[in-house]
Amino acid sequence: MGLYDGVDLRLNVPHSARMYDYFLGGFTNFAADREAAGHALAVAPWVRTGARANRSFMHRSTRTLAEAGFDQFLDIGTGIPTSPNLHEVAQRIRPSARVVYADNDPIVLSHAQALLTGTPEGRTAYVEADATDPAGLLAAPGLRETLDLARPVALSLNALLHFVPDELGAYRVVEHLKSALAPGSALVMTHVTPEFAPEDIADLVRIYSSAGTAVQARSRPEIARFLDGWTLLAPGLVPIPRWRPVPGETVVSPSEATGYAAVAVKP
Repeated sequence: MGLYDGVDLRLNVPHSARMYDYFLGGFTNFAADREAAGHALAVAPWVRTGARANRSFMHRSTRTLAEAGFDQFLDIGTGIPTSPNLHEVAQRIRPSARVVYADNDPIVLSHAQALLTGTPEGRTAYVEADATDPAGLLAAPGLRETLDLARPVALSLNALLHFVPDELGAYRVVEHLKSALAPGSALVMTHVTPEFAPEDIADLVRIYSSAGTAVQARSRPEIARFLDGWTLLAPGLVPIPRWRPVPGETVVSPSEATGYAAVAVKP
């Protein structure tokens, strides 16, 4: 059987995860994804740079938390596997780390095996679930068998919440997830904002919407609301490239990354 046998990929409909894969230079994307991504690049050529900046933040934040002792990670909105994946970064530092990936894109499911190859000491799992149903996601057998929610978990919502507009209950979703996690857990997130490149972001929102994907860019105060009640790690809620940049790493401008990043810990 082929990799995609029995999987309804809806190849004629662009998907944000496959467009992101294209921006990162991946090959798991199709004509509809590339066409929509091309429209995005035409109005905002920096989108590729922004995708890489977001990916780099994932690496930096995961390393930071693993070095701080975190050994459980829940990554919602996983996207197409692009090495090094979150579990590779975490298990390189903490080999016993347990990682659960969750996504609602069938093509991610078809590539899930690439997300399940971790260290012998650790464990990885994949759950097909929708972020807008946090109760269902948290109750998924693969998650419950892998993570102990009575212990701290690092919850990753990178580049996810701008695809959950207010009418789909973005704040409700995040509060449900936060309330289910033990004290000492962490919330890791990036989110698109209109503040650094308002005209470009307005064009991108229109392009994604016309392709069937709702997008809501949010202001810094609106993004900060997702973190209410939790303690921000330094340097706080900042433009993505400015969250603990690595010496020697190419640092892009906020307008190129055009989003905010933060890591917060549950008291």
